[in-house]
Amino acid sequence: MPLLLPSSLYGLARPFLFGFDPEHAHELTLDALARTQNTPLACAYAAPRVDDRITVAGLQFPNRIGLAAGLDKNARCIDAFAAMGFGFVEVGTVTPKPQPGNPKPRMFRLPQRDALINRLGFNNDGLEAFIANVQRARFRRNTSRAPMLLGLNIGKNAATPIERAVDDYLICLDGVYPHSDYVTINISSPNTANLRSLQSDEALDALLGAVADKREALAARQGRRVPLFVKIAPDLDAAQVKVIAATLQRHGMDGVIATNTTLARDAVAGLPHANETGGLSGAPVKEASNRVIGQLRAELGPRYPIIGVGGVLNAADAQAKIDAGADLVQIYTGLIYRGPALVHQAAQALRKRRA
Repeated sequence: MPLLLPSSLYGLARPFLFGFDPEHAHELTLDALARTQNTPLACAYAAPRVDDRITVAGLQFPNRIGLAAGLDKNARCIDAFAAMGFGFVEVGTVTPKPQPGNPKPRMFRLPQRDALINRLGFNNDGLEAFIANVQRARFRRNTSRAPMLLGLNIGKNAATPIERAVDDYLICLDGVYPHSDYVTINISSPNTANLRSLQSDEALDALLGAVADKREALAARQGRRVPLFVKIAPDLDAAQVKVIAATLQRHGMDGVIATNTTLARDAVAGLPHANETGGLSGAPVKEASNRVIGQLRAELGPRYPIIGVGGVLNAADAQAKIDAGADLVQIYTGLIYRGPALVHQAAQALRKRRA
């Protein structure tokens, strides 16, 4: 997944870079980012951070464009993404124990639709390594301007029975809490067996009740209350969204992230790799994501924090998320197809529109 080029060169280089297997390209890019962050070579992808400050969930975000979870699962490249001008970066999903994820190949490009399918399956080095990487990041040392914020995304190990999923989330919450500006509870990846069942009424109620209690204990012990967000799927009907919205409010969750990848294939039917198992991201998920955002806004009222993600390939797509009801916007697949210039373009467009 190539990111290390300024916008003037990205379009020329992309065909060559897309010749690599998607996951191999992804790993090469993260390795390069990890090696070059906090060095003069970071100028290859650095950009000024757009100043468009907004307070959401009690946090002051430097601007409204963030990196979605899943790209930097092990939190190795926080400073590199900070240099690209993101207002906030979300890393993970992390699980208590290291796990390899699903068998390869497990990532596929659909360039005709600016899309990806992945079935990575929360491949990561585990909570201990994740926290160590977060602690090494230097982005908070820059006090000359509003600091970028960091979200830490947590999940369950594939080997943990779904009936014991709560245990994994509580272990992760305990570990990441001191190091995060906000924490995201990921219950919507389609690539861990039965995970999305946690979005159902009783399961979600039990999970969020336990997480809320754990947060209160941690807040009392550490003297700071870290906001909690819940990430949900686009493949929900209006009745399911209504139940989720009520449950979020009942347990005092501070926000919701809408949405994860989709299982739907209507928008890519007939294309190479369209029938691969996994979650579809990029342009085809945009409308479903915006629909869920709109439904959430109607159920949650005007002030409840919503982060919109899914299908942001340009500044207009970012604005569409805001128009649908989101307060903040995250991007992921757009970086693959448009490069790091998308960060500044989208943040600048939202600032101008807001002005």
